[in-house]
Amino acid sequence: MIPITVKITPQPKQWLCYQKLFDDITRFIGFGGGAGGGKTWLGCEWLLMNCYRYPGSKWFIGRKELKRLMGSTYVTWTKVCAYHKIPKTDWKLDGKYNYIEFTNGSRIDLLDVDYKPSDPMFERFGSLEYTGGWGEEVGEWHFLAFDVLKSRIGRWKNLEFGLALPKFLLTFNPTKNWLYRIFYKPWRDKFLPKEYSFTQALFMDNEFTAVEYGKSLNEISDPITKARLRDGIWEYDDEDTVLIGYDSIIDMFTSPPEFSTDMYLTGDIARFGSDRIVYGIWRGWDLIKIITKQHQGIDTTSTDIRTLLGEHRIPYSHCIVDEDGVGGGVVDTLRGIKGFVNNSSAIQTPTAVDGSKLKKENYRNLKTQCSYIFAGKVNNHGVTVSAEISEAERDLLVEELGQIRRKITNDVTTLQIIGKEEVKENLGRSPDLSDMMMMRAYFELDKPKRFSMPPAGVGFGGVNPY
Repeated sequence: MIPITVKITPQPKQWLCYQKLFDDITRFIGFGGGAGGGKTWLGCEWLLMNCYRYPGSKWFIGRKELKRLMGSTYVTWTKVCAYHKIPKTDWKLDGKYNYIEFTNGSRIDLLDVDYKPSDPMFERFGSLEYTGGWGEEVGEWHFLAFDVLKSRIGRWKNLEFGLALPKFLLTFNPTKNWLYRIFYKPWRDKFLPKEYSFTQALFMDNEFTAVEYGKSLNEISDPITKARLRDGIWEYDDEDTVLIGYDSIIDMFTSPPEFSTDMYLTGDIARFGSDRIVYGIWRGWDLIKIITKQHQGIDTTSTDIRTLLGEHRIPYSHCIVDEDGVGGGVVDTLRGIKGFVNNSSAIQTPTAVDGSKLKKENYRNLKTQCSYIFAGKVNNHGVTVSAEISEAERDLLVEELGQIRRKITNDVTTLQIIGKEEVKENLGRSPDLSDMMMMRAYFELDKPKRFSMPPAGVGFGGVNPY
C-alpha cells in the first residue's frame, strides 16, 4: 500500500468543523442543521484521512437503516475516494459483514442503529471497541443509540496513536428531539459544554452544490420541511394543535422549582395489565421522583402506593390514580385516595368567592380539562422536574408531552384533545409518563373549600395523624 496524504479543500463551515475534529477539547462534534451543507462529504473525507493517518485504526459509520446507509452514504464514500484518486486496491467492502477494510489494517464498520424491540437497550453495541466514529442523520436515532456508541469510542489504540480525545462526529438536520436539547438549544443560548460543538451549515454555505440544492429546496411544498431543510429552522411549529411549547418542555428540567411544602402522588396504573405503572412524587409543582413498575397485581400496586405515601408524608387526599381499568381496584383498596376517570365530565369551577356560582366548562371531559390546565402551567414555566432520570427517560417524557394536542373537530364550542389510542399509534407506546404528570392538574380543580377531618384511619401512610 503506497502512503497517501489526503489533501482537503473544505468549505468555510466545513473548516470550522475540522478544527473541532482535530483539537484536544471537543469530543462530540455536531455539523449540519440543513440540507446541502456538505455533511456527508465531510464525514467520508474525515474517516478516509483517519484510516490513512492511523494504520490499524477502527471506526464506524452509523445510520438508522443499513439500506439507506448503503444507498446514500456509501455512494458518497465512493465519490470521495474517486475525487482523491484513492487506488481501488487500497480498500474493499465486505458486504456480508458490512465493513470497509483497508490494506493497512484500518477498518470502518457500517452500523444499523435502528431501534429494535428485541434489543431495546442497544446491547448489540456493548462490546464493540472503536477509535472514533461518525453518526449520519442522527436526528433519526433513538437517544440510547448515541448514548451507547459514545461509550464505545476511545477504546481502540487511541493511546498508541497519540489521540488525546476520542472523536464522535454527528451530522443532522433540525429535529425536535434530544439533538435540540443537547446540541442546538445550548448552542443557540451560548451555554454549550466545552466538550460539545455545533457548526451550522446550510445549502448556501456549500459553493459546489448551492445552486442545485437551492432549486430543489425551493420546490418543497410543505412549509415545515422547507423551513427545516432549506432555512435550518429548529423552532418550527410542527402543528398548530400542540398545546405545550417545545422550549417550555425543555425548560422544565433546568428551571428552579417554586418553594412549596405540599406533597402529592399521581399514578398512571397499568390498564388491564398491558402498560407499565408510573408513580410521580410532587413537591408543589416540582416532580421530584418517578418510579416505574411492570407486570404486578392490584395488591402489590396498593402496597407500593401506601408505602410511598408514608415515606413522603403525603396525605391520602393528595394522591390520585387513574380509575380506568385495574386502577379502580387500587382506589377501592386505598380508601381516601382519589380516582381519575378520564372520560368523566369536566369539573365546574366557582365564579363567586363563596362558591355559590359555578362556571360551565367547555371541555370534552376531565382529561381534556386537566391537559389544558397542565399545558398552561408548563408554558408559564410553573412545572419543574427535579427527579433524577436518565437521558433516555427524559427523551421519552419530552416526546410524550409533545403529543398533548388539540383535536380539530367541527364542534367549535367544545375543547378536545387527541385520544390515547392515537397517541399510542404516534409514539409506538403508551404515554404513561405524560398521563401521570397531567393528573397533577386535578388538584388545581379540587382545592378544599374548608378544613375537614379525614376519614378514620386515613392519613399519612394509612395512619391518622390528627
